[in-house]
Amino acid sequence: MATDSYVSPFSTRYASKEMQFLFSEDHKFRTWRRLWIALARAEQAEGLDITDEQIAQLEAHKDDINYDVARAREREVRHDVMSHVYAYGLQCPDAAGIIHLGATSCYVGDNTDVLIMKEALELVRSKLLTVISLLADFADRYKALPCLAYTHLQPAQLTTVGKRATLWLNEIYMDYEEVEHRIQSLALLGSKGTTGTQASFMELFHGDTARVRGVEKRIADMFGMSRVVPVSGQTYSRKVDYQVVSVLSGIAQSASKFAYDMRLLASFKEMEEPFEKSQIGSSAMPYKRNPMRSERIDALSRYVMVDTLNTAITASCQFFERTLDDSANKRIAVAEAFLGVDAILNIMMNVCDGMVVYEKVIRQRVMRELPFMATENIMMDAVEKGGNRQELHEKLRVHAQLAARHVKEEGGENDMIERVAADPSFQLNEEDLRAVLKPENYTGRSAEQVTEYLDEIIRPLLKETAGEAGGQVELTV
Repeated sequence: MATDSYVSPFSTRYASKEMQFLFSEDHKFRTWRRLWIALARAEQAEGLDITDEQIAQLEAHKDDINYDVARAREREVRHDVMSHVYAYGLQCPDAAGIIHLGATSCYVGDNTDVLIMKEALELVRSKLLTVISLLADFADRYKALPCLAYTHLQPAQLTTVGKRATLWLNEIYMDYEEVEHRIQSLALLGSKGTTGTQASFMELFHGDTARVRGVEKRIADMFGMSRVVPVSGQTYSRKVDYQVVSVLSGIAQSASKFAYDMRLLASFKEMEEPFEKSQIGSSAMPYKRNPMRSERIDALSRYVMVDTLNTAITASCQFFERTLDDSANKRIAVAEAFLGVDAILNIMMNVCDGMVVYEKVIRQRVMRELPFMATENIMMDAVEKGGNRQELHEKLRVHAQLAARHVKEEGGENDMIERVAADPSFQLNEEDLRAVLKPENYTGRSAEQVTEYLDEIIRPLLKETAGEAGGQVELTV
C-alpha cells in the first residue's frame, strides 16, 4: 500500500470489501458496458439495424476494460464517457458504431448510479437484518431483568434490560422499513436523451413513440427494474440522492443513539461492548476498558448525518435540465455515506453479538434507588394499618430528602428503609419494608411488551427474510 499519498480510512479501516467493490472503478465501468449492451439489445429488438454479431462482440469484452486506453483518451478529450466509448470501440471494432447510439452521458452515468445505490441498499438491508436478529435475541434473553430507567438522565421508574434493547431494536426496524421503501421506489433514468425529451431516440425511430418507449422498458427489464422515472431533464432528480442518503442518515442516528447508551452503561459498569483478551484500553492507564467500538459508531454516524447536507444542497441548485456542479460532490457524498453506514453496521453487528451484562451491578444500582421509588407502595401498606395518608405522605417526603442528603452529602448508602422502619407512624418493621423492595414488582409490563413486540413484529420479519441477513465481520482495527 502506498504511504506517500492520501488513502481513505474507509478503504483501510472501516468499510467492508463488499461495499468497497460496489463503489469501485471496476464495478462502475462494467455496469456502463452492461448498459451499452442493454441499449443495443433493446434498439435491435425495436428494429434498428444491429446484428447479433455486434452484440456478441460487446458481450465478449464487457469485463476486460482497457483502462490504459480510456485514461489516455480522457487526458486528450477531457470526457470520461466518450473516452470509455472510444476504448470499448477499439476492443469491439465491428460494434464501435452502435455503442451509445442515441444516448447522452447520463444514460450510463445516472443509470449506473441508481443500480449501484440499489445494490448498496440491499447490502445495507442484509446487515440491518443481522443487527435486528442479534438485538431480538438479546432482548428476549434479558426481558425480565430489572434495571434503572432514566428520564433526563436521572433515575426514573424501573424498566428491564430487554425492554431497553427493544427501543434500540425498534429504531433499527424503522430504518429497515425505510430501506425497503427506498429500494422499491428507485427508478432508472432510462433512455431520456440530452434534455429529457428523447428527441435523439425519436430521430432514430422516425418518430415512432411506441418503439422509443419500448427501448426504455426493455432496458429496465434487463436490469430487473420495474420503473423508470416518468419525466426528467438530462439527469434523474438529485432529490433521489438526498432521499437515499437521508435513509442512511436515519440508520446513523439509530446506531449513534445505541452507541451513546452503551457508553453510558459502560460508565455505570452495567454493560460493556466486547473486549478482546489482548485489547489495550489506554496507553497510560492499563486498567481501562474504553468503549472504542461504540465511540467509533458515534464518530462515523456524525459524519454520515452531516453528509446529508451535501445532497440537499446539490438537489437545490440544479439549473433547469442539468448542470455539472453535482458531479464532483455526489461521487464523494453518496459513496462515502454508504461506506460510512456499512462501517457503522459492521461495528454494530460486532457489538450486538457480544454485549456483556453485569447483572449484580445492575441489581445493586437498582436497590440503591428502589426505596425512593417504593414510597407509594410503602404508604399504601401503612394506610392499611390505620395511618393517615396525608400525614404519611409528608413524613415520607422528609425521610426521602434526609436519605438523599445522606447519600449525596455524606457519601453513605440509601437508608430510607431504616428511617421508615424506625418511625412508629408507619407501623412497619424492616422485614415488612424489605418485602416491598422487589425490583420485579416495579417493571410494569416490560417483559410482556418485549414478548409481544418480538412475536408480533420482529419474529415474523426474520422468518420472512430467513437466509437474507448478512454474515458477521471481523473488525480491521
